[in-house]
Amino acid sequence: MGPLRRSKNPVYVLSSWVRRQPPKIKGFLAVITGIVSLLFLKLVVHDHDNLFVAAEAIHALGISVLIYKLTKEKTCAGLSLKSQELTALFLAVRLYCSFVMEYDIHTLLDLATLATTIWVIYMIRYKLRSTYMDDLDNLPIYYVVIPCALLALAIHPRTTHYIVNRILWAFCVYLEAVSVLPQLRTMQNTRVVEPFTAHYVFALGVVRFLSCAHWILQVMDSHGYLLTALGHGLWPSMVLLSEIVQTFILADFCYYYVKSVVGGQLVVRLPAGVV
Repeated sequence: MGPLRRSKNPVYVLSSWVRRQPPKIKGFLAVITGIVSLLFLKLVVHDHDNLFVAAEAIHALGISVLIYKLTKEKTCAGLSLKSQELTALFLAVRLYCSFVMEYDIHTLLDLATLATTIWVIYMIRYKLRSTYMDDLDNLPIYYVVIPCALLALAIHPRTTHYIVNRILWAFCVYLEAVSVLPQLRTMQNTRVVEPFTAHYVFALGVVRFLSCAHWILQVMDSHGYLLTALGHGLWPSMVLLSEIVQTFILADFCYYYVKSVVGGQLVVRLPAGVV
């Protein structure tokens, strides 16, 4: 796309204007966009449980893209092994909590996701080790795990379950919210994200938004009863906050992804300071 055509492209003009705005204005625009999107989903999707189903389907699609990259492209370049390990950790903890606290269909879905994640870890660590960008995947895992563990000790559900199970439940909720940080750090270090990795991370962003929208709309539909059902104290608010944090962590990348796709670019180019 030539400079003249790009200058007339409404998406390019809008993205250029947004990029020039100060951080406070960008934050305000992000909040307004989120509110408008929520209102749109509330009007269009009558059964808000369908948002959770859609999130699960898109997550499966994202994992399929990742599997294709590893098996057909024979490379794990641009992927963060640490993010996959964090994902496996919170899924394993959540599976344990599901078995001892609230076994349901989502337990089976988590089991399938965990099995796939372990396979991805095996491929990166052993089969495709030569293509793994170890020096760029440089966010220490304990920077993520330790704060989540401390927060779980301080704020966890006030239910009748054993205290250890309640702390583990809180830990997996907090860890899920930030497990993608090493992947974003890796992409920031490379600055150029190839298509399959970009598709996978964008799918995670969509999943997080739909999951967050599901929680918020369910709380609205129940007039706040859902938060009360989760327990007392700070825990219900932290559950909702964790969903919102996950969404905003990926929002910036999703913006650049959409911008690149609309602009006809095969790769996503990230400016400094996205992560």
